Amino acid sequence: MLKAKTRWRVSEAPEDEVNTLCEATGVRSVIGRLLWQRGVRTKEAAEAFLHMEMMPWHDPLQMDGMTKAVERIRQAVSSQEPIAVYGDYDADGVTSTAVMLSVLRTLGAEVEYYIPDRFAEGYGPNLEAFRMLHDAGHSLIITVDNGISAKETIETIEAEGADVIVTDHHEPPPELPAAYAVLNPKKPGCPYPFKELAGVGVALKVAEALLERRPDEYFDLAALGTISDLVPLHEENRFLTKKGLEHLSRPGRFGVDALKEVCSIKGNVVTSENVAFGFGPRLNAAGRLASAAPAVELLLAEDAESARTLAKEIDSLNRERQALVQTMTEEAEAEVEALGDPSEHGAIVVAKEGWNPGVIGIVASRLVEKYYRPVIVLAIDHEKDEAKGSARSIDGFDMFQELSKNREILLHFGGHPMAAGLTMAPTDVEELRRRLHTQALESLSEDEFQPVIDIDLSVNLEEVGLHVIEEVEALAPFGMGNPKPLFYFNNVKVSTLKQIGSEKNHLKVHFTSDGRELEGVGFQLGELYYQVDQEAPVNVVGELGINEWNGFRKPQLFVKDMQVKDWQLFDYRNTKDIHALLDHLDPKETVPVLFDRQNFHLIQDEVWKERTELVQQQEDISALPKKAQLVFIDIPPSLEELKELLSTYEQELTRLYVIFRHEDARYFHTQPQREHFKWYYAFLKQQETFDVRAHAEALAQKKGWSKQTITFMTQVFFELGFVTMNHGKVTIASSPEAKDLTASATYQTEQNRYEVEAKLLYSPRASLRAFFDACIHGENEMKETLTHGL
Repeated sequence: MLKAKTRWRVSEAPEDEVNTLCEATGVRSVIGRLLWQRGVRTKEAAEAFLHMEMMPWHDPLQMDGMTKAVERIRQAVSSQEPIAVYGDYDADGVTSTAVMLSVLRTLGAEVEYYIPDRFAEGYGPNLEAFRMLHDAGHSLIITVDNGISAKETIETIEAEGADVIVTDHHEPPPELPAAYAVLNPKKPGCPYPFKELAGVGVALKVAEALLERRPDEYFDLAALGTISDLVPLHEENRFLTKKGLEHLSRPGRFGVDALKEVCSIKGNVVTSENVAFGFGPRLNAAGRLASAAPAVELLLAEDAESARTLAKEIDSLNRERQALVQTMTEEAEAEVEALGDPSEHGAIVVAKEGWNPGVIGIVASRLVEKYYRPVIVLAIDHEKDEAKGSARSIDGFDMFQELSKNREILLHFGGHPMAAGLTMAPTDVEELRRRLHTQALESLSEDEFQPVIDIDLSVNLEEVGLHVIEEVEALAPFGMGNPKPLFYFNNVKVSTLKQIGSEKNHLKVHFTSDGRELEGVGFQLGELYYQVDQEAPVNVVGELGINEWNGFRKPQLFVKDMQVKDWQLFDYRNTKDIHALLDHLDPKETVPVLFDRQNFHLIQDEVWKERTELVQQQEDISALPKKAQLVFIDIPPSLEELKELLSTYEQELTRLYVIFRHEDARYFHTQPQREHFKWYYAFLKQQETFDVRAHAEALAQKKGWSKQTITFMTQVFFELGFVTMNHGKVTIASSPEAKDLTASATYQTEQNRYEVEAKLLYSPRASLRAFFDACIHGENEMKETLTHGL
């Protein structure tokens, strides 16, 4: 058995409605079902989703305040009035700044930009910076990707003579700043039809209004910010992202070309994944660790050489950010483990002095991924007597609302259900930890502490072909609001399984069903090599893609999760390194079993040696810990003893690892049958005495037996009283009592050993599996029986 790491939620689509949609649009059933799952359920909606020329694009003047803002900007341009663009330090803020600067410079404006320092100034407008800009002659300040919550700062600078135009996309507070103009599609009463633009999307709309045409030349920048800011990729966002990715795929902007180089993006197609995992993190890294200015300058670079220099600079910062995140994550995990069993935590709150506030949000997300608990990570600054933190949540736990219940111990906080930022006194961290732990346990069920993945479709391997995957790609760009489809495959066989990567941390697998095969890759799933039997029927969830190699293309599944419902048998009968297996098993869930005390030397690791159970009598079986995984290190003295042991595990056992280390195998020795004993007894009757020591070798050669066979039968006859022995000389007993061969302890031990070896060491894997199934579930197993006795 292998439990899925996530809860699988399979969406269902009504067959009749899907068929109607397919007939109306001409798409295949798989694509029709995916469209329906995304809420695209009419011909018109499907055409608007699939065809760029049909996608919505709205008049920017519909946005409340746009006309007034455009008139004021044109007035400033006309009179050469200095303009300041006040940006933000994340990828959305950087691209918003670049778009606004570009259009203003195109119009001939005298313009500069300012991005606050994350560490010294924090997010959004601050009065000191605004006054500095105003004192420098900038009578018009345009915010991009920020400003909607800066009521006091904006109104103060407005009173001092500056005009402020706010362009933002964040949730508006109850009271808006009394700026010259406020552009935000989410603003109450704003008639603009699409509310989910990123900050760069709002800046793009300002550019469109100023130019009085669609500003295609900035769509690449808009796509970078939109994808990186995780806004829903539908309606206008889908259009500008799809159009922007086309622009990003072509050479042109020096900064983008330089970014492609450092991201090692080759070919002529840039995808949303390239942006999300390549461009975006690098643009973010500058503002996380230092100044965001190099990122802005990169996007505005006017020659290839300066672009390459800037791209290398932010790439270096990104590598530094990655190393910092790795170190802090390891430290945070150590803090979590020090607090006790993570599975017992309702919520996780960790804090430490010296942690970089610029990356604590990433660290919090990493902890959520590992532990799936609401998480708060705080960087303590004792000089300021404050702990500044980032919170990340899980489904069902509204972080903003739960933090609101603790206002009296928080200096500042803000956010939404899934993420928040906060500042508090270091002395209150322990109290917040205690409260959130209780709040989480009270509001979340046990199931809700396991992550959920939404599966789009259940499909068969025969439905997976290159043509289908290519059509699925027509649903791109993928991202928030339009995730890459997840496919569910039920009861497919694993034909091959191996670890790949320099650290063996990835998995390569082949799935088969009804003669069809699908290659799969599981990144960071290398440990499943020890948790999935190579012949097990599995359920698997993943994303479909195309593997291209040397001009050959074939379907590929990017595995996200796997499940095995039945117990599993792992055949390690030929392994020489026991600890290579044990090192990958969970000691809390595993019981290694030895049947022979002399084999303890096989367990060299002291931790595992302490956990190993020795089974030599009935009481040992009864005392065995009932854990999910058993590892048989050596072979039992009899099959009956093994059956008795396994019969106590019917409900608990999920995996059985068999090593069955042994010495001096009997299986390939001649096993005497009734006829052998009969002949040897008759032979002895013909002899007055028989010197086993002197003549056993010659007799064995004559009969084609082994010397051990002669010795064995002699010992059996002696134990049954059929013969007497004196210094190796055998004599037939006079009038012996008739007895069954099984009355001999030696005979019974040897027969047990032979049966053990035949079944456990040398039977095919399928036969071994059938034997264990019968043991665990109490089923009858067909077996050969030997006729005993003379």
